[in-house]
Amino acid sequence: MKPGGVEDQFYRLQAKLGERQAPGWDQGDQDIVVVPSLSVDQRELLKISGFLHYEERQLFHLIQLRQPRTRLVYITSTPLHPSIIEYYLQLLPGIPFSHARDRLLVLSVYDASPSPLTQKILERPRLIEQIRQAIRPERAWLTAYNATDLEQTLSVALGIPFLGPAAALQCWGTKRGSRQIFAECGIPHPVGTELYHDPGLLAEALVDLWQQAPHLRRWVVKLNAGFSGEGNALLDLDPLQLDSLDTPTQQVQAVLQGFTQMRFQAPGETWLGFCTLMAEMGALAERFLEGDEKRSPSVQGLIHPGGRVEVLSTHEQILGGPDGQVYLGCRFPADAAYRATLHTLGLQVGEALARRGAIERYGVDFLVRRDPDSQTWDVQALEINLRQGGTTHPLMTLKLLTNGQY
Repeated sequence: MKPGGVEDQFYRLQAKLGERQAPGWDQGDQDIVVVPSLSVDQRELLKISGFLHYEERQLFHLIQLRQPRTRLVYITSTPLHPSIIEYYLQLLPGIPFSHARDRLLVLSVYDASPSPLTQKILERPRLIEQIRQAIRPERAWLTAYNATDLEQTLSVALGIPFLGPAAALQCWGTKRGSRQIFAECGIPHPVGTELYHDPGLLAEALVDLWQQAPHLRRWVVKLNAGFSGEGNALLDLDPLQLDSLDTPTQQVQAVLQGFTQMRFQAPGETWLGFCTLMAEMGALAERFLEGDEKRSPSVQGLIHPGGRVEVLSTHEQILGGPDGQVYLGCRFPADAAYRATLHTLGLQVGEALARRGAIERYGVDFLVRRDPDSQTWDVQALEINLRQGGTTHPLMTLKLLTNGQY
């Protein structure tokens, strides 16, 4: 295959999403190939307890078999217990279990290694051919947790479009890309540095910001492609006593030493490991937003293949970890006091992503703080997730079970 061939073929397949009726949750005559691969930096993924079970988050797709002409192929790293499949199929209203089971093909690569599931599939040509034989290419589409070159290659290998953004657009789901879009849209977000791969340069940038606002004492250092809050670390400037140092050079050296003492949000993380990842993907620092009453809502949106943007839901995120930055779960919907603001800002972000050619799901995380005097809420955007998120599977399970709309 000539250079660029895979990418060219991928975009030709993507064009079919607009030519035919766009794949949707309620369309009947379709074949869905579900690859619940977590194609992210595997060192970041290993920080998450039970990460392999994240593949089961996509099982809500089985409820789509309520449409009697829908067929579905679901691939996992390790075999699913039959009782799990039975549980989901018993949820289908008015559809006999046997009828739904006949339209479901569950496959496994029998490989529990931390490599992305998509990579494991690509390494097994016979499995790819088995999937190809099970689907109708003219009515099939591929879905996955996120989009990388691996998903693009699998889309081309199967000859079906991928319902998701091109891998080249993933930069807009990083910490740096998020801040660029927030700035472009005029959306409030914390003051912060640019992206750096060298700790010394990051320390210099942080000292520059501190000199402009010495009252800002705590900062969050974020890996550019950190996952689920596990790539964050909290830096407290108070112990460094920067204002007692005579020169900026001394202050930079103090911040560099402070990096080694940061409170990492991922269990077992060290400065050495963090620094290694920083050299590869980069990191930036943001102001830690203080407040007596703080919440962490999010908005989930959908960009249709034609470019139309839809806000799907808002949520209150449940966070844990040493400093409340690690995602644990969510409540639906977000508080009415700022829900409309989340809708407006989430729509702005979706439209900015759509202008860049992105499709499918995205999420925006916020932090809100109540002013004790005015009782109003200050809404600050934190990051964009250009992929499915932790709020996708609960919302879609609810939607498919109830036929409801939000």
